[in-house]
Amino acid sequence: MRRLLLALLVLVVLGAGGAGAYRYASDTPTPVATASPAPVPTRTPLLAAAPTGTVGTAGLRRALTRALADRALGGRVSIAVVSSDGTTVLDQDGGRPVTPASTAKLATAVAALTVLDPDQRLRTRVVRGARPGEVVLVGGGDPTLGGRYATAGYPGTAKLGALAKGLTGVTRVLVDDSLFTGPKLGPGWKPSYVTTGNVAPVSALEVDEGRTARKGPRVQDPALEAGRQLAALLHVTAPVARTAAPAGAEQVSYVDSAPVRQLVEAMLTRSDNDLAEALGRQVAIATRQPASFAGAVAGTRGALQQLGVSGIALRDSSGLSPLDTVRPLAVAQLLAKAAASPAYAPLLSGLPIAGFDGTLGKRYRTAPTRAAAGEVRAKTGTLNGVSALAGLVTTRTGGVLAFDVTADRAPLGGTLATEAALDRIAAALAGCGCA
Repeated sequence: MRRLLLALLVLVVLGAGGAGAYRYASDTPTPVATASPAPVPTRTPLLAAAPTGTVGTAGLRRALTRALADRALGGRVSIAVVSSDGTTVLDQDGGRPVTPASTAKLATAVAALTVLDPDQRLRTRVVRGARPGEVVLVGGGDPTLGGRYATAGYPGTAKLGALAKGLTGVTRVLVDDSLFTGPKLGPGWKPSYVTTGNVAPVSALEVDEGRTARKGPRVQDPALEAGRQLAALLHVTAPVARTAAPAGAEQVSYVDSAPVRQLVEAMLTRSDNDLAEALGRQVAIATRQPASFAGAVAGTRGALQQLGVSGIALRDSSGLSPLDTVRPLAVAQLLAKAAASPAYAPLLSGLPIAGFDGTLGKRYRTAPTRAAAGEVRAKTGTLNGVSALAGLVTTRTGGVLAFDVTADRAPLGGTLATEAALDRIAAALAGCGCA
């Protein structure tokens, strides 16, 4: 399904030319629906519409007045809407810096697709150690490497078991996670993010994104856990330790991740914090920055500057940090630019589809937003007191609008109501003639 969407989006872009807030640290991934009660969209699919159209500020304001006044938004909401040709058609406090939560992942996705080869894969290796019988598991920054809790699905993942095949005579497993540097937890992150399972300590070597079960807490040292799982597969009982792989060591086994373009899709669809931080580190490496939080932020900022976008000031790559700030107008402009270039097709196909998949899979399924199912493709964002929605929408007259709407005084304990209010705003955009 998602591969088909990606292919269709590439063709279209080429043709166009151009639960309560206190419980959540970020978006909770939603499995892809196997069947959808939402109606199949009858209007032109997003981005298959003409790239230009008549959009009026007055029409947008009329369509949104009631939705923007919803008390569930907490009394302060910023919204920016940009047409497909880059024209700002609505700006209500869109220049005010707000906390983006997981809509920050849009900047990470754009940066990754700007500076990385979309076909690049992240390689995990096993090399010979300094002593006979020793092997070193070397991390390449792939958090999707599958171990005990590997799951099937799209995109496919590399498996730790494949690394173990053919390895004989091993007496000890060591690990090297030195590709990434600096702190393991981001600026402003709560330590509970790890214990509640929102993210693992950022590491160049992880298995199952550091999970200890299908759901629940993450391990405190993902690299050592990966080494222990490999040692168990090899029936090696010697303690696992951290080391630096010997220079020029013989490679005896390796596995590769899915390509970057698919990792970007997955990161956006399921709002994957670990993938976002890993992609940020790859951006840092590609732009000759340290593979740290600061380096990832610097690399991302440079990539956005290449596109002429400013007003996005991040401290991490996932949006978990409450210290991140963005201007909603900058995010809307970024989305409009991405929609105009085939280079960013993985971002467009990775955006959750209202009523169908990802973090919007269970939303837009009842009135009054059901009519917008399939017409809205957007990234969600949730932190304590913050709810955001940013993406692309097809209007009733066939135009395409990029938007960012953020409520940064959302009532604690009222996340579901705030999300529903944001959905009504996006649905109003979809239903607007806006002429």
